[in-house]
Amino acid sequence: MKFWKLALSSLLLIALAFFMVACSDSGSTEQDNPDETDTSDDSSTDSEEEEAADEGEEEQVTIVYARGVDTTPATEAVIKAFEEKNPNIKVEQREMPADTGQSHDQYVTLLSSQSSEIDVFNADVIWPAEFAQANYVLELDRFIEKDGINMEDYFPGTVAAANFNGKQWAMPQYTDAGVFYYRTDIVDEPPKTWDELIEMAGELKGEAGTEHGYLMQAAQYEGLITNAIEYIASYGGEVVDEDNNVVVDSPETIKALEKMQEIVTSDFVPENILNFMETETENAWIEGNAVFARNWPYMMSSSNDEERSEIVGNVEMARLPAGDEGTASALGGWMTMINRYSEHPEAAWEFVKFISGPEGQKISAVEGGRPPTLSALYDDPEVQDVSTLFANPEFREVLQTAVPRPVSPIYPEVSDIMQIEISKVLTGDQTPEDAAANMQTKIEEAMAE
Repeated sequence: MKFWKLALSSLLLIALAFFMVACSDSGSTEQDNPDETDTSDDSSTDSEEEEAADEGEEEQVTIVYARGVDTTPATEAVIKAFEEKNPNIKVEQREMPADTGQSHDQYVTLLSSQSSEIDVFNADVIWPAEFAQANYVLELDRFIEKDGINMEDYFPGTVAAANFNGKQWAMPQYTDAGVFYYRTDIVDEPPKTWDELIEMAGELKGEAGTEHGYLMQAAQYEGLITNAIEYIASYGGEVVDEDNNVVVDSPETIKALEKMQEIVTSDFVPENILNFMETETENAWIEGNAVFARNWPYMMSSSNDEERSEIVGNVEMARLPAGDEGTASALGGWMTMINRYSEHPEAAWEFVKFISGPEGQKISAVEGGRPPTLSALYDDPEVQDVSTLFANPEFREVLQTAVPRPVSPIYPEVSDIMQIEISKVLTGDQTPEDAAANMQTKIEEAMAE
């Protein structure tokens, strides 16, 4: 009997132990219930997201702006004004080489690796199509449309230079264009056409101690292309049309090259004109050695530099002589683009919009002497006070009619082809007809590769 009582007690103890273990397991299972865990995590995540959102509103975004060397206070002033209006966006500068070719190569290396280390950068007017084709930069049309920017406020050539395949890839920042200089102590009115230039330069050579009637850039380099574009456009020709078709082999181009050849081989230009670049042109001009000259706007300043110039007070500028279709100046200057791989595209756009807008361009003009791309700014008295050029209606007309060099993703190759073929015309080694045909064939082949 005692044995059975002892056995029964043992069984009861074992049953009780199993019951307690079961209760313990049940509690553990309830704690690991996925539904209850998810609910707890969701609550925590929501709270964290709300905190992050609150912090995001106060967080400062930093973008990197890359540009060439700026010896003026303009860039610093633009950035300061922008940051005052946009306290949540800080702009850091990255200085690129002064040599545009070196800058171009560094940008290509950086952007081809899809690096996001720069957000905004300055681009030469001949780069947009190349960078767009390579998928290096953001198209800007959605930003332009969203903010209601009227691209007709800008000089047409500056807009066209950044438009490729029907899209806008850069915003015009400041501009440049070829201009015509003449000696006011020798002539009252500049020639209106290339034919008038030929006549007047021949007749007036030697007046007031001059040696030459006309100066230009005829060496085999990029400056030759800017001169050639001015002749070609003034006779109604083009190299590449807006649909990226090569159209250089035309009667208009041939006539333009004939006129260019006539001037370069005349007796009123220096014998070594085929070695002339901008520097040679400027030096000969300020020494008082010519009646007329083609160069960029900067030469007005050196013409009136009393420490360097022999012709202070005797220089004026005008539009370049006209061909059959009018006058044309080759476009120079700089654009602003956004890296496609920027981590802050919206902030980058805000900076691009500011620096290329009225306030940013006015600061660049006043502080840096850079010609605006917005026509209306030339009516601003503060801008007019910067330079006699900015107050000169002729200069505005020059910029209004400026034409871009061929807008092509392979522009460096196009330029090389044109330099070689046009140089052969100027040296008498081939006819303008052959040059036009060769440029057509070779540029088409380069584009097809």
